[in-house]
Amino acid sequence: MATFRLFPAYLAILTLALTDSAYAQKPSKDIETYWPQWRGPLCNGVAPKANPPTEWSEKKNVRWKVELPGLGHATPVIWGDTLYVLTAAEKKSEPDAAMDLHLQDPEQPRERRRRPGFARRPAPPSKVYQFQVLAVDRKTGKTRWTTTVREEKPHEAGHTDSTHASPSPVTDGKHLYAHFGSRGLYCLDLKGNIKWEVDLGDMRTRNEFGEGSSPALHGDTLVVNWDHEGDSFIVALDAATGKERWRVERDEPTSWSTPLILEVDGKPQVIVSATNYIRSYDLATGKEVWRCGGMTANAIPTPIAGNGLLYCLSGFRGNALLAIRYEKARGDITGTPAVVWKHDRDTPYVPSALLYDDSLYFLDHNKAILSCFDAKTGKPRYDKQRLPGLEGVYASPVGAGGRVYIAGRNGKTIVLRHAEKFEVLATNELEDGFDASPAIAGDELYLRGRKALYCIAAK
Repeated sequence: MATFRLFPAYLAILTLALTDSAYAQKPSKDIETYWPQWRGPLCNGVAPKANPPTEWSEKKNVRWKVELPGLGHATPVIWGDTLYVLTAAEKKSEPDAAMDLHLQDPEQPRERRRRPGFARRPAPPSKVYQFQVLAVDRKTGKTRWTTTVREEKPHEAGHTDSTHASPSPVTDGKHLYAHFGSRGLYCLDLKGNIKWEVDLGDMRTRNEFGEGSSPALHGDTLVVNWDHEGDSFIVALDAATGKERWRVERDEPTSWSTPLILEVDGKPQVIVSATNYIRSYDLATGKEVWRCGGMTANAIPTPIAGNGLLYCLSGFRGNALLAIRYEKARGDITGTPAVVWKHDRDTPYVPSALLYDDSLYFLDHNKAILSCFDAKTGKPRYDKQRLPGLEGVYASPVGAGGRVYIAGRNGKTIVLRHAEKFEVLATNELEDGFDASPAIAGDELYLRGRKALYCIAAK
């Protein structure tokens, strides 16, 4: 049973009403300008008003580079002149790689590391962590404030490539919602003060692979998906107080996909992709609207929508991509004409897809192999194109300024022209490795590495 702690009430929350491509109402200038949530202002990986650099290196177009405490795969979010990022920092200073394989030093010899996507069961965690929210000045990289929301020894170790701070926060420009999974869900004001907190319990993830689903915000409602090896559920909370509005049980094993909230005929629906079914729920009541089978196990990529279609992908021990006409969908739509087109090869395991205009970009498993499809018809524009220089990709592609950016685990980021033909504009290398997805705002691109946080901007 969830517990919550209420702090002083606060101002009404800005409505982020999504349509099939973005927002039901015209999004504010601020929302389009910043990166307020996982997958950006339009929930599709695109920063529509941004124009970051095409080329950079440690000596070129790096405005600043700062080390952050601890580790986290959480993509930062951006509002105003501040960047917000989550991390989990060891409270004890003595490293013990043998006991904490999930915090393995990325600089250790390659032969001692596991290949991406493969892991043996890790040893039980032995350290206490400080779960922290940081506010970073966009101009200087200096930390403005740090709030430690909890100190705790995790009950599960996590995947060897994972961290204890993988979900991304979300902001409405007035408050920040930070989700640490089994370590709690927190609402903070933008000065770092905790307004409320909710404990949803402890997850038991498949093979102790860890937690990663980010919260979704729509108006005054916050939605969290809780699929694990126990009693799975999806829950909607009042964003002002943390109180539950509804909770629905789910017959699903562990999944890591973040919910997508869409407005359909003026009513918001919550779309969640998972192993057994893709499901849509009425945001107001939690009642299931429709469901569709067809995903693989270990669903991770977040659904995206545009052109009147919903795109759901997965790629563990199989491949699945479904384009769904969701507007009139009701009941079980598996195998019906509501599924407009589908694809069963070379789909992503960890990275989400990028929907840029009418082009759908997606990676093959966790490999540096990219496909670009016509999002309306499902016809390939190019298929299985190798990305030169990259070695393994966990980060999701992002788009801005007519370009596509894909960050690799080996510290290289490839920049492509957003076009029907494959064209590499640049391959950039930094002294780090990237598992978190890039965030973009204005003329800046932010890369959260294993060791440092970079601000990429033309000097």
